[in-house]
Amino acid sequence: MGVDIGSSAVKVVSLKPTSEESYELEALAIEPLPSDAIVDGVIISKVPVADAIERVFREQSIRSNRVATSISGHSVIVKKISLPAQDEAELDEAIQWEAEQYIPFERSEVNLDYQVLSRSGDSKVEVLLVAAKRDKIADQTGVLSMAGKIPLVVDVDGFALQNAYEMNYLPQSRRLTALLNIGASLMNVSILRGTELLFVRDISVGGRQCTESLQKEFKISFEEAEKYKTGECPNPEASARTEQVLASVSEALALEVHKTFDYCRTTLRTQEVEEIYLSGGASRTRGLKEHLEKRLRIPVYAFNPFKRVRPGNPNYSAQMLEELGPRFAVAVGLALRSAVER
Repeated sequence: MGVDIGSSAVKVVSLKPTSEESYELEALAIEPLPSDAIVDGVIISKVPVADAIERVFREQSIRSNRVATSISGHSVIVKKISLPAQDEAELDEAIQWEAEQYIPFERSEVNLDYQVLSRSGDSKVEVLLVAAKRDKIADQTGVLSMAGKIPLVVDVDGFALQNAYEMNYLPQSRRLTALLNIGASLMNVSILRGTELLFVRDISVGGRQCTESLQKEFKISFEEAEKYKTGECPNPEASARTEQVLASVSEALALEVHKTFDYCRTTLRTQEVEEIYLSGGASRTRGLKEHLEKRLRIPVYAFNPFKRVRPGNPNYSAQMLEELGPRFAVAVGLALRSAVER
């Protein structure tokens, strides 16, 4: 059971393994959150969030209370580091010391974990280091506990995206692929070479920027701006001005992605990114896909996290899942992780 707690909504996905690397969709749901419940990735009001989670499980008749969730943002640090080869006990101790130079927080404030990615004979070991602030983890697990759920796993959004991508697209080549997950207030960027994770970054931009820009442009409420954003404009003039605002924000998002790709290429000395898979609630913003393709000169595809998932309910048509899919990319990755941890 994957529970993706975003700034604007809670997304829930339940998958049942049917055979090796094959899954059936058991449940799928999304529940909007009040606009002030989660601000800039921080849970401000726990009760509305817990209520939304509890409501989804009740309305979908989901009995399981063991879930996987994820966190992201500036409270989460992901770094690939290289260390001299050593045995497991020595490596564990070395990482505790090495982590201090990569983590901009007090060591006592974070939970630290790592995974060995590769070893180069007797000389080097490459490690993926992950650190997350304990208060961020506590907020996430606390709100789930309030809703009567047991958090089995607290993952990272970027890792969940990678899980969903690998299961659905079975990457075999060494080509560079970027996964962009654009939510209400945060954009997750993961860059992969085949199945190898090269780079993860969270950027504080998202769909809420569109809403706030429309509020400012038209001097309207948050709710009205959300309607304008989806095309419900009162007249052609307002529609044209809305398109201009959305284009401006899309250009700003594309610029951030462009800078991230440049940084990755120069720092990691990688080749150019060759394809982008776009997900998240804000990924359907009008004109965004076109702006990304124009500025980056890279093909952009909608990420379908249900591409290789069999619908377990006749109400889940392939067309519906393809349309809704981008919003559920992280939740699917978490559901896959949860299925493994059962």
